[in-house]
Amino acid sequence: MSFLYLGALLASLAGMVVLDWRYRLFFWRSPWRAVVVMLAGLAVFVVWDVAGIALGLFTRGESSIMTGVLLGHEFPLEEIFFLAFLCYLTMNLFAVFERLLAARRADR
Repeated sequence: MSFLYLGALLASLAGMVVLDWRYRLFFWRSPWRAVVVMLAGLAVFVVWDVAGIALGLFTRGESSIMTGVLLGHEFPLEEIFFLAFLCYLTMNLFAVFERLLAARRADR
């Protein structure tokens, strides 16, 4: 059992938090809206994963860098943290591009 992949995901999530805090992108801009969006995104991706697993499309690969802890059939613990990172990254990028477009429109 190794926590290397989980640690990398947690470090990546920490990086998203620092960027969010520094530039007030997502949670520091509108906390309640961010919680709702994050939970909705996680729910959609978890349902997507469970459906893919049920259909036999998604399988868990064995790896020495993963914990081996499963939350469900073929659903590793690390998947939740990866999905959270994916949602957080997407919303931070959305906020950055929104600001860039607004600045570009203001320049015109």
